[in-house]
Amino acid sequence: MEIDILPWMSLAVRWLHLIAGIAWIGSSFYFIWLDNSLRPEAGEKEAGVSGGLWAVHGGGFYHKKKFQVAPDNLPDHLHWFKWEAYVTWLSGIGLMILMYYWQANLYLINPMRADLSQFAAISVGVGFLVVGWIIYDIICRLTTKMSSLFSGALWFGFLILSTYILVQVFSDRGAFLHVGAMIGTAMAGNVFFVIIPNQKIVVASMLAGKTPDPQLLVMAKQRSVHNNYMTLPVLLIMVSTHYPTLTGHHLNWLLLALLSLSGVLIRHFFNLRHKDKVVYPVLFAGFGLFIATMIFAAATVPKPAAHTSEVDFSQVEEIMQLHCTACHSANPTHPAFDEPPMGLALDTREQFEQFSSSIYDQVVVGKTMPLGGDTLMSDEERQIIANWIEQQKKQ
Repeated sequence: MEIDILPWMSLAVRWLHLIAGIAWIGSSFYFIWLDNSLRPEAGEKEAGVSGGLWAVHGGGFYHKKKFQVAPDNLPDHLHWFKWEAYVTWLSGIGLMILMYYWQANLYLINPMRADLSQFAAISVGVGFLVVGWIIYDIICRLTTKMSSLFSGALWFGFLILSTYILVQVFSDRGAFLHVGAMIGTAMAGNVFFVIIPNQKIVVASMLAGKTPDPQLLVMAKQRSVHNNYMTLPVLLIMVSTHYPTLTGHHLNWLLLALLSLSGVLIRHFFNLRHKDKVVYPVLFAGFGLFIATMIFAAATVPKPAAHTSEVDFSQVEEIMQLHCTACHSANPTHPAFDEPPMGLALDTREQFEQFSSSIYDQVVVGKTMPLGGDTLMSDEERQIIANWIEQQKKQ
């Protein structure tokens, strides 16, 4: 009995990443909602309490309070929300290593953009994660007393620039995933380096009988708000690799920026809604920007060049055998695959016709196939495939 370890490891780590991510994002959304939903309570006010909330869930009633800084006496049991963030980041990095670093020649490197060695590609990827966190942390520390909008806008601009650079160097999917990892690293770094340490200093001050420094909580709140607004963009990037019309677009860096901004607007609407501020124009702006981006993307896709002669399938078959069937065959010859990826085999004309729509998206529009660009499929060859598919639609 033989077990292909790598796919099973990838499945296990991806599953863990998804579970931890749901827990982290769920708690983030919940506490932002809770913070925005607190209201002054009627009756005698408790010292130091800025607001409270009654809620019902699962047949039980709950009463929450928020202290302006901290209570006079700490409870024996105090829960810290941190492991959700740490496990999400660690599993995400683990998945990056398994998929994009271990198999860099297949998923990360595009020799038609930058003919990097595996070590060089990994160094560039890790470098962007490290430098990204340093730049983000500097922005936050310099703008702590300013609005979160200003610091968030600076960080957003840096991410757009990073996306533009990365899509010039890596494969489109590899570039997008590294931008997502930069955001995830900033979010986890906020928890590990700022939010939890500042809270621990506050707790230590209380135990020592000292008054906690409110500025520590202001810094933690800034990072928490940033994390809340970064969640929808990072989720978008997680699913974006399945959509070559986005990742493979020649303006993919701009499309990602616009769609991420759409997610920020939608998240902002819900944050306002939790404060009983129903600002529907913000929600409409978010959805409107998504639709406008979709229209812009479609309008800016280069049209296939007009062809005067019929394309014979033998031309397509020759291209398939050169670039596709090493992986997409009932019996792959590519060392990375024991079976065709996604179960998609292209050994016959019937199979090619069956999957022609997906082939058009992946090969012609997105140019994400062949993986890694290692066979160096030319634009002329992609054009032949496009022309044949268009030709079949007219028959």
